[in-house]
Amino acid sequence: MSKFLNSVSQYFDQAASFSDLPQGVLAQIKCCNSVYRVQFPVETEDGHIQVITAYRAEHSQHRLPTKGGIRFSTHVDQHEVIAMATLMTYKCAIVSVPFGGAKGGIHINPKEASRHIRERVIRRYTAELVKKNFIGPSIDVPAPDYGTGEQEMSWIADTYKTLGSEKMHSYACVTGKPIALHGIEGRTEATGLGVYYGLKEFLNRDEIVKPLGLEKGLGGKRVVIQGLGNVGYYAAKFIHEMGDAKIVGIAEWDCGITCEDGIDIEKVVKHRDETGSIRGLPGATTVDDSKSLLEMDCDILIPAALEDQITKSNAGKIQAKIIGEAANGPVSAAAQEILLKNGKFIIPDVYLNAGGVTVSYFEWLKNISHVGFERMMTGYESQSNERILSIIENLTGRKADEEQRALLTAGPREQDLVRAALGDSMAKAAGNLCEVWKSQNLPTLRIAAFSYAIDKVSKTYTELGVFP
Repeated sequence: MSKFLNSVSQYFDQAASFSDLPQGVLAQIKCCNSVYRVQFPVETEDGHIQVITAYRAEHSQHRLPTKGGIRFSTHVDQHEVIAMATLMTYKCAIVSVPFGGAKGGIHINPKEASRHIRERVIRRYTAELVKKNFIGPSIDVPAPDYGTGEQEMSWIADTYKTLGSEKMHSYACVTGKPIALHGIEGRTEATGLGVYYGLKEFLNRDEIVKPLGLEKGLGGKRVVIQGLGNVGYYAAKFIHEMGDAKIVGIAEWDCGITCEDGIDIEKVVKHRDETGSIRGLPGATTVDDSKSLLEMDCDILIPAALEDQITKSNAGKIQAKIIGEAANGPVSAAAQEILLKNGKFIIPDVYLNAGGVTVSYFEWLKNISHVGFERMMTGYESQSNERILSIIENLTGRKADEEQRALLTAGPREQDLVRAALGDSMAKAAGNLCEVWKSQNLPTLRIAAFSYAIDKVSKTYTELGVFP
């Protein structure tokens, strides 16, 4: 068993020890329902044959479809995809998304694979999933993950539409698609924005920040981000722009940068696009050992890269007061014990990075219903706002200027609706977790999150008649 899967299993067992559910029920909720491992040949540009190993795990089918991303990584193995699929089941339960958990992985290097190879690999992988009934709008719906994005999801949708039996709802077979292929506004930034919303919820609670010696709110907090991929970039962007916090450190795969006065994320991305690295950003100090930035003095540390980044070997050196797990499994079970002993507060991945699957749910709903959310309400909202503004103008005797009128009467865009719904989902989930944490007097927020998820999954199984 891998360290990652072992940590997830330990977290589950810790939460299960506080449950009064029968052992057989807990065993069913814990186990992975199905795992598909496939190997297939792909011809490279130079005419050689490369054998690709890929996986898809469906952890729990208590809700259908199952849902989870597909990653490109040389670290992919069966244990990793099972661990991530397991977390997906619990994430969905925590944010009240009616999916079971799944995850996929393909063993290739996303930084080295050409577009030609990526397309051949993902299309063949999709064909294999279709053949084994491991993909479909009501079966299993993939999404982007580490090393994949809109382009790969487009290839999946196109391949499924060609090979799948489901025609009417075929685009609902995958989420994270481009807007032109029936994607949804707000999906790209969803996980990072969810990280911001989650941090905001917990930093606005006195019972969380006071014991840490912090003031309420994100404003003025010093933040270090590990990983400037999709999740890390948007988390940093919203934490700075909407939360008024300072990004003082960024760790990437090849180096890190620091600046006590704060780092402009847009300048970092522009510099990386021009030079291929964040190294040498004007006004910042470059650090060769990027992992050392995890130990940097700051208020909030956000690991947004890969799993198993904070282990027992470096946990004792972590200076951040709050660790927000934007990645899946960045803190090992052994490291968590050390961090908690040292008075750190951990906002667990099983809650904090659930923004992606939440907005994926909205995209899936849009694809199933075949109508954009704003189309049914934007016109009505605009007219309603216009009537309210006219009444106010008549009562006050003052007229709004053209710019004010446009601002006050505009109906919501799809992105506005998605962001509002995501914020509401994260806020409600945070409230539920805190309620379980307090009412059951549980040791950690992570145990509360797992306990809440276990209870919700158990109730679904009971309603289905699986358990008496």
